[in-house]
Amino acid sequence: MEPLFPASVPGWNASSSGNRSLVGPAPSPGARAVLVLVLYLLVCAVGLGGNALVIYVVLCCTRTKTVTNIYILNLAVADVLLMLGLPFLATQNAASFWPFGRVLCRLVMTLDGINQFTSVFCLTVMSVDRYLAVVHPLSSARWRRPRVAKMASAAAWALSLCMSLPVLVFADVQDGGTCNVSWPEPVALWSAVFVVYAAVLGFFGPLLVICLCYLLIVVKVRTAGLRVGCARRRSERKVTRMVVVLVLVFVGCWLPFFTVNIVNLAVALPQEPASTGLYFFVVVLSYANSCANPVLYGFLSDNFRQSFRKVLCLCQGSGAKDADATEPRPDRSRQQQEATPPTHGAEVNGLMQTSQL
Repeated sequence: MEPLFPASVPGWNASSSGNRSLVGPAPSPGARAVLVLVLYLLVCAVGLGGNALVIYVVLCCTRTKTVTNIYILNLAVADVLLMLGLPFLATQNAASFWPFGRVLCRLVMTLDGINQFTSVFCLTVMSVDRYLAVVHPLSSARWRRPRVAKMASAAAWALSLCMSLPVLVFADVQDGGTCNVSWPEPVALWSAVFVVYAAVLGFFGPLLVICLCYLLIVVKVRTAGLRVGCARRRSERKVTRMVVVLVLVFVGCWLPFFTVNIVNLAVALPQEPASTGLYFFVVVLSYANSCANPVLYGFLSDNFRQSFRKVLCLCQGSGAKDADATEPRPDRSRQQQEATPPTHGAEVNGLMQTSQL
């Protein structure tokens, strides 16, 4: 999904789509085109390598597939698919035309939209999972299972594909040789509707749900207090902190992009170097979000960091343990405790074990 620049503004592409890299000012020759190409390829290399490493760690270096790991895996797969299309987009931005044909044009643009929707939907489901884990740790146990997480992830992918259908239907190579979305008449109305549609359903709506989840978590934590301390509660706190940081980074990378979209609906951006630079900045920043997640996992998760070191042969000796990369496996004593019907005191204890941020 890219900033929308209307056809009425001289110097901007004639068809507005709302797709990230395929709409906007025509690439300038010389240093700016080279800079954009280098940035795109750098983001592609870092994002592809980092997310491929995450996929390998989750699939091969952990014995159990927990709920959080399943969502992380889906985020990484979405980012890898996006990175695979980035060299094609970089080529178009550098050469000012699309040399890869209609099929790849439609495929790359559709993957671009699916990635954005899947990312925000997975983060939303992860936030709901954190709410359940912290606020309702006992009653939500049957819903916080890998099988349910896989079904939720499949639903997120299906919904993302459905929401990207307008791009799939209307994306094409235009007369000028560029890959873009060719909206039917009236073009301006279709473009504006799609920008609002993508912003509301693909960013601000899910963000509202995410904020509500963490608001309820904060309220519950402050109400419950810090009466019980244990390893399980500390683990939940680390996982919740990691998800919060992922959400904040996602918002930081995508909010400028959607802000440019919405502002441009009311005020056409002028054909100036500053506007051109702003356009490419928000585009690259939105793509850079796909590079950030693997780095965050390494900084915020000890087990992910150990697994990364093991895979990259940077750790001597025993290396990483074959443990969950985000959530520890419960020991037998905890399993036996949860298998018995909780009394009132046990219910409070179970709540406090997972209620700390």
